[in-house]
Amino acid sequence: MIKRPLVAGITALLVVVSGIAMAGPPPAYFVDESKLPFTALPGTSTARYWGINGGAGYRIEVPTDWNGELVLYAHGFRGTGLELTVSNPRIRQWLVTHGYAWAASSFSTNGYDVKQGVKDTHALGALFNGLVGNPVRTYFTGHSMGGHITGVAIEQYPHEYVGALPMCGVMGDNELFDYFLDFNLVAEALAGVPAQFPFPADYQTAVVPGVKGALGPAYPFVLNGQGLSLLGVTQNVSGGPRPAFATSFAAWGNFLFTVGVTGGNIGVAPGNVQDNSTTIYQIDSDPALSPGEIALNAAVLRVTQDPQGRHPNGLANIPPILANFRIPVVTLHTIGDLFVPLSMEQIYARRAAGRGTSDLLVQRAIRDHNHCGFAVPEEESAFADLVNWVKNGVKPAGDDILTPAVVAAPNFGCAFSVPGHAGFPAC
Repeated sequence: MIKRPLVAGITALLVVVSGIAMAGPPPAYFVDESKLPFTALPGTSTARYWGINGGAGYRIEVPTDWNGELVLYAHGFRGTGLELTVSNPRIRQWLVTHGYAWAASSFSTNGYDVKQGVKDTHALGALFNGLVGNPVRTYFTGHSMGGHITGVAIEQYPHEYVGALPMCGVMGDNELFDYFLDFNLVAEALAGVPAQFPFPADYQTAVVPGVKGALGPAYPFVLNGQGLSLLGVTQNVSGGPRPAFATSFAAWGNFLFTVGVTGGNIGVAPGNVQDNSTTIYQIDSDPALSPGEIALNAAVLRVTQDPQGRHPNGLANIPPILANFRIPVVTLHTIGDLFVPLSMEQIYARRAAGRGTSDLLVQRAIRDHNHCGFAVPEEESAFADLVNWVKNGVKPAGDDILTPAVVAAPNFGCAFSVPGHAGFPAC
């Protein structure tokens, strides 16, 4: 069954030209309405809704045997292009076959705009109420930037949602961009290359090749002493020693020169949000600084955030996640992800401990090197366990991600990883 409703007073005024709905300048973001329709999965019977709400495209799916519950899904970073697109949740099959409705928004902007993602996804929940009905429970989930959106939304709207599943999320908010800064400035210091901030416009072509050449004969696969030091620092700032980290570094070592090097405002802030002014870099796991580490810390260029770059509360710039949630939260993170690293989860866990909310947080580590490299059954299991926690009070098991010896153990991440993840020894 396909429904294409027109909802007066809810959908924003749009200019439509040849099937392209213009959300309006500046900039001229648009939704290609021809890409919004979607069909039911084989063997399922659902009502499907799509359209544009407040400049954002959306999809909604409601099983014929709807259980009265809704899952809001927030997508990850889309880049800075002008077309706005919607993603179905990867656990869609599980949701509809278990009676859950779901709704997903394109958001009305691209870029790293968590504020708009929070507002548009929350607004989609209100639209769902008008189109379908008022759910008895609403869950919030998302990947990557969508995890950041999830973490912020459940704090901004503390009475709207009953459970949350942020996956591969930027749960350390601004500290992700500090991590990108750390990698590049440490690499330059170890390579003996004078650093600049903001990074020069020709950084990729004029600076990075020389830095890589100074780190090993075939960086990032064959490293010299300086390259191994960069690997060690990156390991420590990304979550600490953990299984197969050398493989993770080889997979991500080139990519990390391309992120967080465009000026420091991340496209949404009025000034620089990046900061390493008090960071102490360590190459090994011994907290005592060696002479080499002392020399490195003296050599690294120090950068301080602008006064208006970060805000401690609210939705401005890059919204903070305070971990003051009031509902059950289950998170998933791959341990070999160096784009949004495991340290994001550790920051979240420490903040939860400081806020007294640790009893509402369960975190699971998955043995994969990719960003959001989960098998669908891992996501399905996490959501099913979240639901059981919400409905029946059964808190699910998770991983200890804060004890260094546990994280460094060869079997770390085995408890919730299904077989088949490449690059890790079998559990």
